[in-house]
Amino acid sequence: MNATGWATLVQPEALASALDEADLVLVDCRFSLADPAAGERAYRDAHLPGARYAHLDRDLSGPAAIREGRHPWPDAGLFIRRLSAWGISTRSRVVAYDAGDGAFAARLWCLLRMLGHEAVAVLDGGWARWTRLGLPVDTDLPQPAHTPYDAVFEAARLLDADATGLHIAHGGLLVDARAPERYRGEVEPLDAVAGHVPGAVNRPYTANLDAGGFKPAAQLRSEFETLLGGRGAQELVAMCGSGVTACHHLLALEHAGLHGARLFTGSWSGWISDPTRPVATGEG
Repeated sequence: MNATGWATLVQPEALASALDEADLVLVDCRFSLADPAAGERAYRDAHLPGARYAHLDRDLSGPAAIREGRHPWPDAGLFIRRLSAWGISTRSRVVAYDAGDGAFAARLWCLLRMLGHEAVAVLDGGWARWTRLGLPVDTDLPQPAHTPYDAVFEAARLLDADATGLHIAHGGLLVDARAPERYRGEVEPLDAVAGHVPGAVNRPYTANLDAGGFKPAAQLRSEFETLLGGRGAQELVAMCGSGVTACHHLLALEHAGLHGARLFTGSWSGWISDPTRPVATGEG
């Protein structure tokens, strides 16, 4: 199997044919913000054969930090220790999946990609499509051997609130992946303040999806090129509520062949941690 073809998305049928390959590691990222234990319960009930479990709060985020939002970007040293415990090495081919839309799996994809790990993909359609196709599942909990992993994050692609403010001030494109009603400030179920970063534009991460999976690469490219308005993808910074679903945009851009977009790691919850920062509401 050519790892290059699995650098963004993989289809269930292709993954099913490669389950026995030794360098393949599957990671179950199912999670619910409403019930943080639900994903792990579902994993223990059944999961893709050999899959490890990644908990968004415990494994794919750093410890709570006042200025870093609800899901802080983890320290590289802590995260690579988690990769080692999962048996993931720099030579592993990793496939992440979640319940279906890729929102949580994309977080693991983005973490690995920011470490320079190219052979990582998200299962298109996730658990929902896999089980709908009647593909194999398992209940065994793997006990992988620890495997060394050594890398650092590509810091230039990870922006904090101050760097994001400068990005906007210099005419950069900031794309908010939250639902339109949250972006407009009409509702806010998770954070203390409603609204958006002044100057940000809204493209919900669900706009990357169609019929239970990602839109075709050519369609995504056309839509993002319209949004970029002649800019290069490296001039786009993605954000959301806490830096999780924004990763879905980075995955979609890469799948569309548009490389180098960046992430506002703390996102909205990090932005509003400083009450002196401006807040906008409405259509932007």
